[in-house]
Amino acid sequence: MSTEAAAAEPRGLGRTFGNVFTANLVSSLGDGIARTASPLLAARLTDDPVLIAGLGALAMLPWLFFALPSGILVDRMDRRRALALAAGVRTVLAIGLLALVATDTLTIAWLYLLIFVYGACETLYDGAIRAVVPSIVPKTKLARANSRIEGAELVVQNFASAPLTSLLFAFAVLVPLGMLAVAFGLAVVLAVLLPQAASGWQFRTAREGAPAEPVVPFRQQFLDGWRFIVANRMLRTLWAFTIVTGLLYAASSATLVLFVLDELAVPEAGFGAFLLAGAAGGVIGSVVAARLSARFGLGATMAAMNLLAGVCTLLIGVWPEVGPVFVLFAIESGAITIWNILMMSLRQAVIPGRLLGRVHGTWRTLLWGTMPFGSLLGGGLALFGLPVPWIVGGIAMTLLGLVFYRFLMSLPDPETIDNGDEPPAATGAIPHQNPPSEPPGRPAVE
Repeated sequence: MSTEAAAAEPRGLGRTFGNVFTANLVSSLGDGIARTASPLLAARLTDDPVLIAGLGALAMLPWLFFALPSGILVDRMDRRRALALAAGVRTVLAIGLLALVATDTLTIAWLYLLIFVYGACETLYDGAIRAVVPSIVPKTKLARANSRIEGAELVVQNFASAPLTSLLFAFAVLVPLGMLAVAFGLAVVLAVLLPQAASGWQFRTAREGAPAEPVVPFRQQFLDGWRFIVANRMLRTLWAFTIVTGLLYAASSATLVLFVLDELAVPEAGFGAFLLAGAAGGVIGSVVAARLSARFGLGATMAAMNLLAGVCTLLIGVWPEVGPVFVLFAIESGAITIWNILMMSLRQAVIPGRLLGRVHGTWRTLLWGTMPFGSLLGGGLALFGLPVPWIVGGIAMTLLGLVFYRFLMSLPDPETIDNGDEPPAATGAIPHQNPPSEPPGRPAVE
């Protein structure tokens, strides 16, 4: 490549990605406010621990029922409209919650209903935002794009929304709830204003004159994601491995709060520090994920991070002291974040754009749907001692990581995968090919 061409080639992720990133950032602000305010509201309505604990289960329940239908909608709709629809309904929910609190008519039943509908909208928004990325970012830069999205979500939700919401909630509860409505309302506006490049592969190809994909009845698309995963040996093995690993991690961390407060004898005021340690580890992981993948390869990085997470989980259980656990928890969170970023990048590269919503929905239905069972398993193991879930989960995760180490090492880099899709259309700032002198997958220096 000539010096002039190299100089002219854009190095960033592009204006379209910047627009998508900003829209998701605003939505993440709303998510952070909602996740902090909902348990605080519940605590004002009831002191029944079962009812309060039920909020957490109810927040995950929509993923079991709606992840797949939402995935089908993502594949059938202009993805900008899917984002706007999900954010719009959540805006209405936020306004309704604000009205209920202002009139002192909020009950725990109303809060349960609002949380459940909110979670259903989250399945649609999350599926759409993840499906948009590979249609606007070349495969060589998927890890960088996903790293920025993941890192920004962690920062906004854990370091900005949570403490700010808690502070404002104590001052005047209507203030954070008003901010919630404004955040989701702004997310609607930003979704509507996204450029056409974010609409999705099927709409882009239709504009380019390619024949449109035949319309298939909604009910017939429920098995599309399952068929695609099962037909791909790598994906079905990775799916099964991820489900078991996710269940084990849910079991090990199910009683984290009791482990920190009772086993480590940390006062309640210090529990937040452990959560922030995990968030900090996740942010660091999001920063280095793309660099590690470019340096060592996606497969080698995922294999190492999976094993590192298992070892850290085990060490937390066998070394229950405040200092070591604080550091190990941060390292474990960083490793899991790197795994999640690279896993998402791999799936986005393997799955054709027209199937992204359905396959992601199928993947998460079973993966996230089994995690509550892992939590129940962890609660049972904790009856034998609070470190036991960490030890059992850590041993199982480490052994599983060793058994599948060679398989994980063999996972391909996204840019080497041909899923039949054309590269993203140029948006004025995104190259879809590396210069011949640049190693595939190595991000350009910014």
